[in-house]
Amino acid sequence: MSRPGPLRCFLGAALILLAWAASAPAAQQADCLSCHEKDTPGAVAQWRQSVHEDAGVGCADCHGGDHDRIEAGEAYVSVEVCGRCHQEALATHKESRHGMGLHSGWGCTRNLTGRDARECSFCHDKSSTIPLSTVQCGRFLKQTSEMGAAGCNRCHQVERSCAACHSNHDTDLAIVRSPAVCATCHMGPDHPQWEVWKTSKHGTLYDSKGLGPSCQDCHFEGSGHNVSAGIAYPSSGFRYDEAQTQKKRDFMLDLCVKCHGRNFSRRELDNTDAIREQSTAMVEQAAEIIRELHDEGLLDPMPDERPPHPLRGNELVLDQQILFEDVSHIERLYFKMKKFDLAKTLVGGYHQNPDYTHWYGNAELKMDLVDIRAEASRLRRLAALEKGRGTARTPDKAAVLEEELRRLKSRFQRGAMSEQEYGQRKKELLDASGASPD
Repeated sequence: MSRPGPLRCFLGAALILLAWAASAPAAQQADCLSCHEKDTPGAVAQWRQSVHEDAGVGCADCHGGDHDRIEAGEAYVSVEVCGRCHQEALATHKESRHGMGLHSGWGCTRNLTGRDARECSFCHDKSSTIPLSTVQCGRFLKQTSEMGAAGCNRCHQVERSCAACHSNHDTDLAIVRSPAVCATCHMGPDHPQWEVWKTSKHGTLYDSKGLGPSCQDCHFEGSGHNVSAGIAYPSSGFRYDEAQTQKKRDFMLDLCVKCHGRNFSRRELDNTDAIREQSTAMVEQAAEIIRELHDEGLLDPMPDERPPHPLRGNELVLDQQILFEDVSHIERLYFKMKKFDLAKTLVGGYHQNPDYTHWYGNAELKMDLVDIRAEASRLRRLAALEKGRGTARTPDKAAVLEEELRRLKSRFQRGAMSEQEYGQRKKELLDASGASPD
């Protein structure tokens, strides 16, 4: 479906803005400017150069007229405020992964020391205890309030703030048409999209001759503000259902064929799909090694010997809520494997960057697995050595059997063995001990 031209969009938005601005008293606008031209001249200068100034949309139209609330930080200019005029942009933004960015990276802060009470409005409607989202992030909750504000929140505010990508007061679209605006958040070891694109053939062609596609060309074309319209397999590991996955894949193929043949594009994407399956299988192998060590009581420290996970207490956490602090060394190796190296492999593959796909990504995954296996072997040798020296407690036969049955059941319950294998192995243990099945 074709999009309306820029002039039509501008005129439509301007008419809506003018209608909205008509309700704001001119005297109130003058009151704002009389102070802010002195106190925040940069913000006023940006507004004066914007479409908003041309359309007569002033300070109070977005910020409201209650100066005390503004000063207290309670008059936040949220996406809903912008959506009064930019309705289509808001609707497509909410359909995207950006539209859940806040809740995928945050968590309830009520129990955090030094929390900012204003953050409650991010997840609750005013005067309500009912959360707008039940998604929480253990890694965010482990941070200090200062680290959360400067690190996590700066990116994860994208759900509720148009200014996360656009400027606060300058409406020049050149700001958001530059790939650099994406780099603020989409860079680094856990989501290296910008540096992968920048050093790919697409990025080098874009920088040298303006021929290659930018982030916006692939992730905004035909989708409004739904930046994830064509992403069938997010690097986070999130999975859509089969119908949605195919719809997103078809959408992306339609974009690729603007420059490439459809068969070539499909082969490239299918090839990375295979790499994704191979890579996630290695990550699962590593997770199973750690689960086995946990069953054997060999993690150092064990979950009940460390500060509790903010969401899951003293249990082993290897899913999307995995932590990188207050964990054992082997879990720290696994975190790098799962959150950094897998992401580099997948982002590299789907952006056609061979070095990120192989050396920075897949090769690192294989070396991570080597390190995790070696650490598991070290922990087991150490335990055997301590037992041989008599420093480890020697349980009686009944306790040994009980522990082996517990480990066996744990393996079965997490899908590491079939029901038939579980039954056979359980029978063998009971027969060898002379015990009766319960």
